[in-house]
Amino acid sequence: MREPLGPGELARILDVTTAASTGLVDRLAQRGHVQRQPHGQDRRRTQIEVTESGREDVLAHLLPMFVALDRMDGSFTADERAVVERYLRGAIAAFEDLEAG
Repeated sequence: MREPLGPGELARILDVTTAASTGLVDRLAQRGHVQRQPHGQDRRRTQIEVTESGREDVLAHLLPMFVALDRMDGSFTADERAVVERYLRGAIAAFEDLEAG
């Protein structure tokens, strides 16, 4: 959602075929959640951009989770938060090592 991507880039990120990525984009476009735009430098390519309705739909689905996570966070003591933060920083580092390796 951060920046426009081409169908091939989207397929690589999702680890699916280009055909599967195109089908997904077609369904999202039919619902008005994404739109295809011409690529800025290569007229043969297109970029997929998330629309405002697409952003709103994602947030509507995620909002209950955000509220629940906020409640849970509020229930932790400072010491518990420190342990959770240490774990999450370690998990992020492990993912980054995996991607770099």
